[in-house]
Amino acid sequence: MAACGRVRRMFRLSAALQLLLLAAAGAQKLTAGPGGAGGGWKLAEEESCREDVTRVCPKHTWSNNLAVLECLQDVREVRSFLFFFFSFGKGYLVSCLVDHRGNITEYQCHQYITKMTAIIFSDYRLICGFMDDCKNDINILKCGSIRLGEKDAHSQGEVVSCLEKGLVKEAEERDPKIQVSELCKKAILRVAELSSDDFHLDRHLYFACRDDRERFCENTQAGEGRVYKCLFNHKFEESMSEKCREALTTRQKLIAQDYKVSYSLAKSCKSDLKKYRCNVENLPRSREARLSYLLMCLESAVHRGRQVSSECQGEMLDYRRMLMEDFSLSPEIILSCRGEIEHHCSGLHRKGRTLHCLMKVVRGEKGSLGMNCQQALQTLIQETDPGADYRIDRALNEACESVIQTACKHIRSGDPMILSCLMEHLYTEKMVEDCEHRLLELQYFISRDWKLDPVLYRKCQGDASRLCHTHGWNETSELMPPGAVFSCLYRHAYRTEEQGRRLSRECRAEVQRILHQRAMDVKLDPALQDKCLIDLGKWCSEKTETGQELECLQDHLDDLAVECRDIVGNLTELESEDIQIEALLMRACEPIIQNFCHDVADNQIDSGDLMECLIQNKHQKDMNEKCAIGVTHFQLVQMKDFRFSYKFKMACKEDVLKLCPNIKKKVDVVICLSTTVRNDTLQEAKEHRVSLKCRKQLRVEELEMTEDIRLEPDLYEACKTDIKNYCSTVQYGNAQIIECLKENKKQLSTRCHQKVFKLQETEMMDPELDYTLMRVCKQMIKRFCPEADSKTMLQCLKQNKNSELMDPKCKQMITKRQITQNTDYRLNPVLRKACKADIPKFCHGILTKAKDDSELEGQVISCLKLRYADQVNWLELFTEVCLERPLYSWGQIKNCEDQIRIIIQESEVLNMLKESKADIFVDPVLHTACALDIKHHCAAITPGRGRQMSCLMEALEDKRVRLQPECKKRLNDRIEMWSYAAKVAPADGFSDLAMQVMTSPSKNYILSVISGSICILFLIGLMCGRITKRVTRELKDR
Repeated sequence: MAACGRVRRMFRLSAALQLLLLAAAGAQKLTAGPGGAGGGWKLAEEESCREDVTRVCPKHTWSNNLAVLECLQDVREVRSFLFFFFSFGKGYLVSCLVDHRGNITEYQCHQYITKMTAIIFSDYRLICGFMDDCKNDINILKCGSIRLGEKDAHSQGEVVSCLEKGLVKEAEERDPKIQVSELCKKAILRVAELSSDDFHLDRHLYFACRDDRERFCENTQAGEGRVYKCLFNHKFEESMSEKCREALTTRQKLIAQDYKVSYSLAKSCKSDLKKYRCNVENLPRSREARLSYLLMCLESAVHRGRQVSSECQGEMLDYRRMLMEDFSLSPEIILSCRGEIEHHCSGLHRKGRTLHCLMKVVRGEKGSLGMNCQQALQTLIQETDPGADYRIDRALNEACESVIQTACKHIRSGDPMILSCLMEHLYTEKMVEDCEHRLLELQYFISRDWKLDPVLYRKCQGDASRLCHTHGWNETSELMPPGAVFSCLYRHAYRTEEQGRRLSRECRAEVQRILHQRAMDVKLDPALQDKCLIDLGKWCSEKTETGQELECLQDHLDDLAVECRDIVGNLTELESEDIQIEALLMRACEPIIQNFCHDVADNQIDSGDLMECLIQNKHQKDMNEKCAIGVTHFQLVQMKDFRFSYKFKMACKEDVLKLCPNIKKKVDVVICLSTTVRNDTLQEAKEHRVSLKCRKQLRVEELEMTEDIRLEPDLYEACKTDIKNYCSTVQYGNAQIIECLKENKKQLSTRCHQKVFKLQETEMMDPELDYTLMRVCKQMIKRFCPEADSKTMLQCLKQNKNSELMDPKCKQMITKRQITQNTDYRLNPVLRKACKADIPKFCHGILTKAKDDSELEGQVISCLKLRYADQVNWLELFTEVCLERPLYSWGQIKNCEDQIRIIIQESEVLNMLKESKADIFVDPVLHTACALDIKHHCAAITPGRGRQMSCLMEALEDKRVRLQPECKKRLNDRIEMWSYAAKVAPADGFSDLAMQVMTSPSKNYILSVISGSICILFLIGLMCGRITKRVTRELKDR
């Protein structure tokens, strides 16, 4: 197209004159001049322009020179023509008015400048100073020609676009080959800023997105950046053209470098930026202008509770969402994660999928990520702050929409507690798989900086500043990095009042909430994952189910590296105080908690009460398998360290330090303290060395340990093979394995047999530790022995065994325990105490050969029987002579007592005789007299080993049982006869005699008599010696 020489000269003069007049007066009518609609010179009538105007512009614009210019500037073929009109002079006046068009109050002047701006931005050469600043860069970057008259390789709008891409590319490379000069950078950003309110001013984007604008933003009015925002929101739509998407991305990258490129953001946040000093003059522009700096600064104000206008917060939300949607808008991500993106996440560049792909890699699910990339991701998460509003993360929002609508519908949309709600429903039926993955990927980063949980930060910022010496929201400290602040908070959360410096109630509640969430997944605990990464791979690589990794680490606690062991130990110790941290366990145990433990579950401070309640109710009918397994596992973990039992630790901490130093395992501590308590009791010490509160809690721990053989590690290890051989079909719990081993005791291996015997000895000494007996006879104990001491519980049950109200199962269990007592005198505490002096005397040889930890298998009892009752035939004769002859008087019966002196020592030996193999049938008279009573009261008792005789004796003692008169008389006769039995037996040798003397109540008297006798003999000897000596002398003298 030919140039219009006369038009050029007149237009330059007219435009300059018009602008000068407008600037001076502000009210000149634009329509009266050359650009108006009135008379005068018209551009459309010029011969050199008539053809173009007629072809391109609507007829109604021909009379308005400014409208014709606007029309022509949209046509690429004509745009170079306009350069000649505005190349006259420096153009500072136009540029100044364009820069300040927002402050022009005169409507007509504002409209004129707006139209002139559109014309000016049609060619970069018309922009004041732009060509001077970017002349060299245009040539270096090969963005087109700037020489007049030379045909351009690109349109003038594309030249600016080329420069913008060069600026963006430089920011995304560590060592860029071509760098844009500082003057040109400022000019490019300034042009982008000036074109930020109307997308028509960005010529490249306008031509690239004209069709997309009509498709997506047809009803969006131009101006104030509205069209830009509309197009940004539709950038990842499938029908969006690739050319427009690329132009929009370039525009967004410029906004990331300078927030002023976004008209709406700069306008909405202008006052807030000034108020909170987010654009301080002395800061370098590269920092203060960056979108990330602006967001961090204003977010800090919001988190501190400061007021930020709703318009500004709305804009911030849009641009935070924009950064999360497209990773390419963050130069740090491009620089640090380029290799990881290409390797793991290629083809996932839409709707935040790339960032979530990188997050997934960081979690270790798809490989590994470099530290620089991890840090860049962490920084981006802080800039966008999706923890404050889940909608910022579009991938999470879309994946979790259905879950939010069902599980979290009671929470206002955009509330920070939405994320907590989603975490609470993790691994539940309401959670969907895609939402679960997106949620955990985001929570991985939030858990590594306490500030990214806005509720936690709001409630705990005061405590963190006071106790952990933290700084502002967007400030960091090398001494207290973000990841260490939460560790500091939870250390103070569980301090007692005596320890001081506790958290506020609100902060403590938030710390507990976070701990509950972290217990869901080991990867949400930064310290645990960091220190235990190697151990997780070594011991737990196959544990992929929910919650299994932490359980695995606890199971291998003794095998872990020191740092990992300390962290797992501290976490387990924390769980013992507040088991609600174990969210998965709490979810599994919810029915039991509601039915049996709701009173302790509602306590704000747990202190171990809830777990104790769950253990006590572990075998309720309502108990489900998951809860039972979880509770048992926690019990097993507790055995590894006494600190893992909170109530035990708090009750016995001082006692352990004093009496059991250097002992760590709980079972060893329990044994140590129990032994101390027993010794103090036996020695009748004036003061127990173990405190009263510790003794009470010690009792609880002892009772809990009897329920499952796995809670007694030494016994379990010794009997593993035997359990496999003889009890493989028996389930753990309820002491069923222990009972099975007792029933197969004779077949057990030596080591297991010894351990089981020791256990039985302890149970017989303290029947309350006999879990099976206490469980089977629980109701009978309440009925018959409510006030009985734990030591005499079995004795009380034996006395009431034949009651008509006695439960058959309990009766059978009591009989089993009676039979067990006959296998070894040490299993019968009453006999052991009564025969304390006589067993060493008569059965010394057996005791010498026996080992302390081996069972005597009835040898001592047999010894006593042989000593005192090896005359069954004599007993029959005794029955016939002493009881069947009525002519005999009791004096004659006393003559019979001389015959039983050698076989009866005391009542306990007689009881053993009654319960021996020589049962009631060896006494025909008694057997005949009591036949009906045996059938009525002892039918369920197997004959032999004195069982039926014992049954009759107990029935006689029970006032509620009525025996036949004849049977009752015969039994009373025998008891009366046995009461006259001799208390001691004649000694077999000098050693036995010495033993009898030393154990006799008249020891002092006997020793005195013996000493006196010796003295008398000594004196007689002296006298006899003198006499014989004198006789000898007389004989010599002869």
